[in-house]
Amino acid sequence: MPDFFNTLLFGIYPYIALAVLILGTVVRYDREPYTWRSGSSQLLRRKQLVWGSVLFHVGVLVIFFGHLFGLLTPIAIFDALGISHGAKQLLAIVAGGVAGIMAIVGATLLVHRRLFDARVRAASSPTDTMIIVLLWIQLALGLLTIPVSLQHLDGEEMVKFMNWAQGIFTFNGAASGYVADASIIFKLHLVLGLTILLLFPFTRLVHMLSVPLRYLWRPGYQVVRERNRRAAQTRLPAE
Repeated sequence: MPDFFNTLLFGIYPYIALAVLILGTVVRYDREPYTWRSGSSQLLRRKQLVWGSVLFHVGVLVIFFGHLFGLLTPIAIFDALGISHGAKQLLAIVAGGVAGIMAIVGATLLVHRRLFDARVRAASSPTDTMIIVLLWIQLALGLLTIPVSLQHLDGEEMVKFMNWAQGIFTFNGAASGYVADASIIFKLHLVLGLTILLLFPFTRLVHMLSVPLRYLWRPGYQVVRERNRRAAQTRLPAE
């Protein structure tokens, strides 16, 4: 039975989550383009929003790309570059720890603002509140993995997760076996991460795919106000 649940959660569930993520995102963009946005409440408690948003987004971006390259880069590349598993593990602990603290502080400010400000709460949908709370829990689980990782500074524990992630993307039917004996904290972190991917198309998180990068290189514009001459010409002269 434990083997069945391990295969279900780490061998089958990842494909369900990724399939819903891709298909759900495409369908939402095609069928409901006007919902493809992040609802704004920036006029309410703006200072707390700015601090929370900056800390959260910077921390999450570092964590995201750290996970992306850290898990999906073939181990042979690290070996060829002379980066030991232990060094990679230590880098992940330090960089991930700093980014995780930034992100969870920002998320705490955002959760507090959303739950304890009556005006923001009234302007929020249930999914808005649910996803930010889930992200806070996910960040907390990520930070809780650090004490466990410190017990495996040889990096071999991290290699298991690299093999698992790469096995999923290469359709390795035995991928779930790599994490069978992993700590429960890591397993909860993985399952909740997959669940967030599953929920992604149905929440405000879709706005992450619409970052207006083109504004960084578009030519500048000058706004010019022109007097309405026709209105001035038709105006009756004062007597």
